[in-house]
Amino acid sequence: MTMPDWKLPPGVDRGVWDYVHSPTQAEAYDEVLAGTPLLEHDLQFTQTWLTPVGSLIDLGCGTGRLLMHLAPLGYRTVGVDLSEPMLLALAYKAERDHLSIARWKASLVELTAIRDGVFDHAACLFSTFGMIRGIAARRRVLAEAWRILKPGGRLVIHVHNRDHLLIVPYGQRWWLRDVWRRLCRSPLAGDRTMPMPRAGADVTLHHFSRSEILDELKRANFDVLTVETIAPDRIGPLRASWWLAAIRSYGYLVAATKPK
Repeated sequence: MTMPDWKLPPGVDRGVWDYVHSPTQAEAYDEVLAGTPLLEHDLQFTQTWLTPVGSLIDLGCGTGRLLMHLAPLGYRTVGVDLSEPMLLALAYKAERDHLSIARWKASLVELTAIRDGVFDHAACLFSTFGMIRGIAARRRVLAEAWRILKPGGRLVIHVHNRDHLLIVPYGQRWWLRDVWRRLCRSPLAGDRTMPMPRAGADVTLHHFSRSEILDELKRANFDVLTVETIAPDRIGPLRASWWLAAIRSYGYLVAATKPK
């Protein structure tokens, strides 16, 4: 039975709902994304900044890419995702590799079942945060992340860079339209809708400027520790980041902390 739109969880539109409930998307996820430079670099970034080893919640864990990397290193891991097919794929991989990884099906906007201040670390990677629809819902996700972290706990988050689309042919028309939406202070500014093969309806992904993601983290009472510009074509940070990084960067990896 199809979920009617009015029953969709906060921050979830039809495209994301179809995406997370697509068995074929979950089955092909690891294979399709294998070799993507970002998916190697963000593991390195996360391991560097989520120290020391402790409890970790992955917000939007998918098939468990991060958790499968960190659990063998001693992290006590929990994966949260709205996608049952993705969580089943994670369960299979964890059992195969004899890893203890807790899993929970939930919307990132509604984590009220988790007590305050129980995690040392949290992660929200591969633009999962941008898949949350609407600024109010995204702010609730950050508020929930802040709430469930211990004082001194750390968050790593990834977002796609809005202004990088100015220099790629497929994004230039969207970028020009988005300038107008920003001038008009439209709540849809930054939202880019694109087809999602094997998943149903089109998915809308919010793209951020550097200042926007930093402002949102500070608004949620996080202290920003570092911002890394991501190279679009190789594993690692952008080279010569002093030169036009605002448009050359494919996205941003940010580490932040909840003050003690």
